[in-house]
Amino acid sequence: MLNKIGKLALASVVGLGLTAGAGAAKAETPKSGGILNFVVGSKIPSYDGHQETTFGMIHPIRPFYSLLIRVNPNNPSDPTDFECDLCEGDVPTATENGTKFTFKIRKGVTFHDGTPLTSADIKATMDKIVFPGEGVPSARKAFFRSVDTITTPDAHTIVFKLKFPTAAFIPALATPFNFVYSKKDLDAHGMSWHKANVNGTGPFKFVQHQPGAFVEGIKNQNYHFKGKPYLDGFKAIAAPKMAVRLSAIRGDRAAIEFRGFPPKARDDLVKSLGDEITVQESDWNCVLLATPNQKRKPFDNAKVRNALTLGIDRWGGSKYLSKIAIVKTVGGVMFPNHPLAATKDELMKLKGYNTDIEASRAEAKKLLADAGHSNLKVDFSNRGVDQPYKVVGTWLVDQWRKVGIETAQRVQPSGPFYDSLRKKADFDVSIDFNCQSVINPIADMTKFLGSAGNNYGRFEDPELEAIYSKIEKEGDATKLRQLVRQYETRSLSDETSGMVTLWWYKINPHRSYVKGWKIAPSHYLAQHLDHIWLDK
Repeated sequence: MLNKIGKLALASVVGLGLTAGAGAAKAETPKSGGILNFVVGSKIPSYDGHQETTFGMIHPIRPFYSLLIRVNPNNPSDPTDFECDLCEGDVPTATENGTKFTFKIRKGVTFHDGTPLTSADIKATMDKIVFPGEGVPSARKAFFRSVDTITTPDAHTIVFKLKFPTAAFIPALATPFNFVYSKKDLDAHGMSWHKANVNGTGPFKFVQHQPGAFVEGIKNQNYHFKGKPYLDGFKAIAAPKMAVRLSAIRGDRAAIEFRGFPPKARDDLVKSLGDEITVQESDWNCVLLATPNQKRKPFDNAKVRNALTLGIDRWGGSKYLSKIAIVKTVGGVMFPNHPLAATKDELMKLKGYNTDIEASRAEAKKLLADAGHSNLKVDFSNRGVDQPYKVVGTWLVDQWRKVGIETAQRVQPSGPFYDSLRKKADFDVSIDFNCQSVINPIADMTKFLGSAGNNYGRFEDPELEAIYSKIEKEGDATKLRQLVRQYETRSLSDETSGMVTLWWYKINPHRSYVKGWKIAPSHYLAQHLDHIWLDK
C-alpha cells in the first residue's frame, strides 16, 4: 500500500525543471570565505519557525538552525531526495508495515550556547510541533496527524510510531520550518522564548538583528558538516520595496533575492548586467488564497462565499497577471503539475473556474440577490508586500466590483497583517496563502481544513474532515484521486471555505558569482546557506 501512495504523494513533478541563463553554475571547486548579502522583501513577525509561515522569517533565520532531515540542497527540485541533517547515515526506511521510523542522532553536535544536542532536544521540538499544548501555535500540526508516539530509547535514538502508514510523513519531517530547539531552552524559558531569541545548531551563529535594517550571521566553526559553511557570514537586508531590492542587486550591494521577481524585473536585470547575472526559473509550490471569515455575517452564508469565487476570472487573470506578477497557473488545492492535481476539465466543474466568465458573474449576482446581499460590502485585509500580494489584491477588488461587490482593501505591514489574520479576525475576507516547501500534496492540502493550525476561515466542516481522513489512509491510486476531487469540490466549490487565486512562478536572477545555490519549487527550501560559496 505504501508504494502506491508514494508514487503519487512523492512523485517527481512533471516539468519542474531548472533553467539557467548566462553564467549557469557548473561543477566547480567551492571557495571558502566572503559575506553573502541578500535582500528580503518582508519584515520578520517572529523568529519561531514552528509558528511562522513566511519567507520574511525563514530567509534570515533558517541559517541559524538545523533539522532532523532536510531536502538535498544539491537536488532541491526532486521531492523524493532527502538527507540526514542531525541524524546519521541515510534517512531510514519504515519498519512494522510502514508505521515505525527509527533515527540515530549525530554525536558531538552542540547548540550555539555550547549545550550538547541529544535525542531529547529533537523530541521536545517535535512534541511542540506535533502535540502542542493549549495556546501553543503550531502551523504544521496537521502535517503530522499520522503520528501516534515519539519516544527516545537513548540519548542518540528517536522513534516515531505512526497510527497508519503514509508517504506524507518523511516529506513533512523535512519541512524547513521544523527548527530543532534546545529542550533546556524550552524548559527554562517556555514555548514562546524562540519568538524573540535564537539558539540553534545551524551553520551560522546569530550576531544581531537591526529591525527594519538587517539580520547578521557569522560562520559556526563547530558546524556538524565538516568543511561547511563556505561563507564567513551573511547579511539579510530588509528591503520591502521591490525597486530597492532590484537596485541593490544591480548595484552589487546584494547578490540575490531568494524569493523571486516578476518577468519584467528579470528582463531589466539581464539587459543591464549581461553575463554578470544568472537566472534560474521554476514552477512554485505556492498559491495566494482569499479566505472568508465565517464568524462574520454574511460570510457564514455559502451563497455569499460562492458569489465571491464566481466573480473571479482566473483564466483571464492568468494571461494578464503573469506578465506583471509572480503568479501564473490556474489550479485547485494541489500543486498544479502533480499527478493528483485537477485537469482543466476537472477544474471547470468547480464554481469560479468556468471559462465563460460572464455566465459565472451572472450566477454570482443571482446568488447575492437570493441571499439578500446584492449590495455586499467587503472589508478586505491584505499584506503590505508588493509581489504578489498587493498586485493580486488590487486585481481581486476589481473582479468583485464587476459583480456589484464594494470592496475596501486594507493593506497592512506583515506584523499587523498577521495579527489580523491570526488573532483579531477583524476582516470579512483576507488574503491568505498556502506556500509550502517540500512538495507533499497530501500534507499540503490540510491547509483547507477548518481544524488546521494555519487555516483562518474560522469554520468547522465535519464532511471535509471525513473526506481527508480517507485520503490520508487510501492506498489505491485511482480511489485516492477520486477522493482528492471530492475534497476539492467540497472546499472550493460547494462550501467555498477558501478561494484559490493563481499559483506562483519562481524567477531568481542573481549575481553570477553566487555558486552552489540551486532553485527549488519553493522559496523556503535550501535556505540554510551552508552549500553556497562566492566565486569572487
